[in-house]
Amino acid sequence: MNEKRSHFRLNKQQRNGIFFLILIIIGLQLIYFFYDFSSKKTFDENSTSIIKFQKELDSLKAVQKENFHKIYPFNPNYLTDYRAYQLGMSVEEIDRLFVYRDQGKFINSAKEFQEVTKINDSLLNHIKPYFKFPKWVSQKKKEAVKKKRNFEKNDLNLATEQQLRQINGVGEKLAKRIISYRNLLKGFAFNDQIYEVYYLEKETADRILEQYEVKTKPEIAKLNINKASFKEILHLPYIDYDLTKRIVQYRDRNGSIESIEDLKKIDSFPIEKFNRISLYLTVK
Repeated sequence: MNEKRSHFRLNKQQRNGIFFLILIIIGLQLIYFFYDFSSKKTFDENSTSIIKFQKELDSLKAVQKENFHKIYPFNPNYLTDYRAYQLGMSVEEIDRLFVYRDQGKFINSAKEFQEVTKINDSLLNHIKPYFKFPKWVSQKKKEAVKKKRNFEKNDLNLATEQQLRQINGVGEKLAKRIISYRNLLKGFAFNDQIYEVYYLEKETADRILEQYEVKTKPEIAKLNINKASFKEILHLPYIDYDLTKRIVQYRDRNGSIESIEDLKKIDSFPIEKFNRISLYLTVK
């Protein structure tokens, strides 16, 4: 029992040590509660150095932002999915480009890029100035333009059935129909009369005009509208039964037609066909 009690007995030096330790702890607590540790220095946001630093920081941010959005010249055939997404392309548009490239095909123009990807006109106009195709593509385009300029078209009024059949989309029946319509008109006077041929599609007519044009105007014997009979007027191109009737009635009502321009005064006269109709009529 005496051995256990000896562990709790303290000599004078030990008691003094514990007393000073308690004083130190109390002192630290008092300092913590009553001393202000906050900084006494004030921060002036309007100081010259701070303003200068802020301007430099804003400038660096602006440069970073500009470089992030800046578009450098690129070959659209080798766009990555990430780069294409940055340019504003949708996932579907990017997939169309990759599928096209997987087929071993190459895009050689901005128009072809749009046809493949189906991007809208707004996005195309934004990015196409940065398209950079190989030099041989640009050279090929220049040669094609030069060849087109030097190409001399043939006379549409002299084209034979065999020559017309050499154009893509023109078969035997269509070639005969073109020549038959040309004979009905007494010859083409305007290039766009080719579009009037029955069952001739616009795309095919465009291809014809790429190789042919009206070079020699047809010599048409004009009909005197003041002496012509109802049947003779009706037989002319571009004039149907109702228009023939109105022309004859106008002529009979006014005694005669003084000028071909007077035809425009007739009620419901097709003004858009005046240049064509006037090819076949005269007042003398």
